[in-house]
Amino acid sequence: MKFNLGCQLNYNIASDSTLIFNVAVCNNRFQNILQEDLQITSHVKVDKYTSSDLENRYIRVNCGPGKLQLSYQATVELKHFEESPHNIPEVPPAKLPLNVLPYLYPSRYCESDRLIRFAQTEFGHLVPDYSRVTAMCNWIYENVTYLSGSTNAHTSAFNTVTERAGVCRDFAHLGIALCRALNIPARFVTGYAYDLKPPDFHAYFEAYLGTRWYLFDATRLVPRTGLIRIGTGRDAADVAFATIFGSVVMEQMNLFVDCISVGESPRYTDQAIAFLA
Repeated sequence: MKFNLGCQLNYNIASDSTLIFNVAVCNNRFQNILQEDLQITSHVKVDKYTSSDLENRYIRVNCGPGKLQLSYQATVELKHFEESPHNIPEVPPAKLPLNVLPYLYPSRYCESDRLIRFAQTEFGHLVPDYSRVTAMCNWIYENVTYLSGSTNAHTSAFNTVTERAGVCRDFAHLGIALCRALNIPARFVTGYAYDLKPPDFHAYFEAYLGTRWYLFDATRLVPRTGLIRIGTGRDAADVAFATIFGSVVMEQMNLFVDCISVGESPRYTDQAIAFLA
């Protein structure tokens, strides 16, 4: 499946500042960048870095007072692994790959240690497989109101489960925290999303089951086959689309995602969806 996608971000810079962007899609053998173009206001210093483990791509911009515009566009070919969700087991910590273990721990926005009793009460009696993570997503969808502007950069999974309102990042943080509270490794993913209204960066999560990472999105706002990955981390602190050091005001943000595959488009499905990696 192929997509054209991109974003334009406009800022007003009041004093010497540093901005770290994470808006370029990751490039690997299952998400292939066919073409991309990054344009940033001239006369600024730009550094680029790609993490060796997760292939997150960071762009650091050092700039003085004035206007800053970043424009990114790409054409991406995406391949997903799909299978029946039945009989995909949870993996006990003793048998997990060592590089997966960090995603069992509590993190800044996913205080799984504070949600153990809640997770055990609500989901501890369920079959320990893919269906239990689905049940967590169902609970979040049915009990947490998706409400723009209801949370801020300090809102955590514990806040969300008590206040019962949030946006996509809060839904993802809560799903991750519930998984970790039951010893299921889980991690945060940001990306572009096909057919998201209004267009915006989207957050969802992955849980490690069987032998791979499976995609989950408790918001149900978009089909999972229309998610194009930007970054992966323990929670939103690792992969914010923009981290700002200085006096900076965002003036405008525009995004677009178009599916350009002939005869094929993203769809809602009950199948288990994963990157093949």
